[in-house]
Amino acid sequence: MGRTRPAIPDAAQHPGTGSGTGKRGAVVAALMLSMALAALDSTIVSTAVPQIVGDLGGFSVFSWLFSGYLLAVTVTLPVYGKLSDTFGRKPVLIAGSVLFLVGSLLCATAWNMAALIAFRIVQGLGGGALQGTVQTLAADLYPLEERPKIQAKLSTVWATSAIAGPALGGVLAAYADWRWIFLVNLPVGAVALWLIVRHLHEPRREPAPRPRIDWAGALAVFAAGGVLLTALVQGGVAWPWLSSPSIALLLTGLGLVALVVVIERRAAEPIIPGWVWRRRTIAAVNLALGALGLLMVAPTIFLPTYAQSVLGLTPVAAGFVLSVWTLSWPVSAALSQHVYRRIGFRDTAMLGIGTATLILLAFPFLPYPGEAWQPILLMLLLGAALGLFQLPLIVGVQSTVGWAERGTATASVLFCRQTGQTLGAALFGAVANGVLAARLGGAGDLDSVTRGLDTGAAPEATRRAVADAVHAVYVGAGCAAALAFLALLLLAPRRFPVLKD
Repeated sequence: MGRTRPAIPDAAQHPGTGSGTGKRGAVVAALMLSMALAALDSTIVSTAVPQIVGDLGGFSVFSWLFSGYLLAVTVTLPVYGKLSDTFGRKPVLIAGSVLFLVGSLLCATAWNMAALIAFRIVQGLGGGALQGTVQTLAADLYPLEERPKIQAKLSTVWATSAIAGPALGGVLAAYADWRWIFLVNLPVGAVALWLIVRHLHEPRREPAPRPRIDWAGALAVFAAGGVLLTALVQGGVAWPWLSSPSIALLLTGLGLVALVVVIERRAAEPIIPGWVWRRRTIAAVNLALGALGLLMVAPTIFLPTYAQSVLGLTPVAAGFVLSVWTLSWPVSAALSQHVYRRIGFRDTAMLGIGTATLILLAFPFLPYPGEAWQPILLMLLLGAALGLFQLPLIVGVQSTVGWAERGTATASVLFCRQTGQTLGAALFGAVANGVLAARLGGAGDLDSVTRGLDTGAAPEATRRAVADAVHAVYVGAGCAAALAFLALLLLAPRRFPVLKD
């Protein structure tokens, strides 16, 4: 492709992190612990919300415990990616880990809901470094042939956290105190931090001029992302979509995006360099994983409601219906290497997302009210399809860039996926509420209807309306999957321009 390998040597070839060393095993353990912190944090808090609200109050704003954390993680991903390419992975990961642990300690000392939300944002500022840098280091540590091993391990961490997080949060809230859901991060994070400091030795790089940090670009990215994501998270919830706050936030966000473009074009070392969109491979994967974030909203947010409201399952059983896809996803991801070594990264991902499209579009054809095994089977198949889709794209993108660009490239695809999830929550929430309004004559939204179903007082027509609303969301998710397929088909090269380690 006319590009030469950067002068900085690949970490996979450095003796300190080379294949088969004990040091690499210790670093991998640290990465898995760090990833577990980030993964657990998004699930463990949910089951403790009643106890937190009962202690601190603030029921009207408790959703910001999740939204604030998500916003901070998302908008910092590209910043940390660029910083890791500039200063190395180790200092960025250490700084992010310390910030995350400080945020956890502060959360445990929160005296009211406003303080807890603020401290959750501090956690998120560290969580962005954990998510992006861990994925980048995973590619640094292993040559292309072995990268599926570490990616499968990280996928397993996410799967285990999805199952264990709610259970652990419930146990701690019920038998100890909700503050322990944050305090348990401290010993786990301390062990991970110790392993990183002691065993992660990055290669010595050639002397270079003092790096010029694009602080203006970082601030503009943070502001634009924060404003736009706030508009998406709060639109239709805290205020109507066409209200003055929504319009003001969206217009301000678009103006800040224009400012980001101007600043980044002039910056010597931009936080979001233009090449992440000029290179066909990375641009296509960014769009495809953005669509993945969109479609993931359908099962993660709406399937538990469907399982309880339509199938009549208990909350625990409804959680199991959702969690089964976390069982097949890492298994499929681990096996995907045998497919992409034969047919390539792009075609493997297209096979996975094409299958996922059919599975998502099959959901509305489930009988009403149906049996629990039917959505369970679809979720198992969906997890397998998405494992075949996501991992080849991440490994493929990381393999097309050298060390000096890998952090930025990895952060860009993770940023697009996170942004897709936020957009999907807003978009599909509007779709579900619109269907409910049409079926019930404008009476209520999904949240209020679900609370009515919990009392057992809702009529059959309401249950059917919920089923129709979730079916519409799954059709939308199927369309998002089809868009991901088209992005790969039309934009991605059939063979990724892989750099040899």
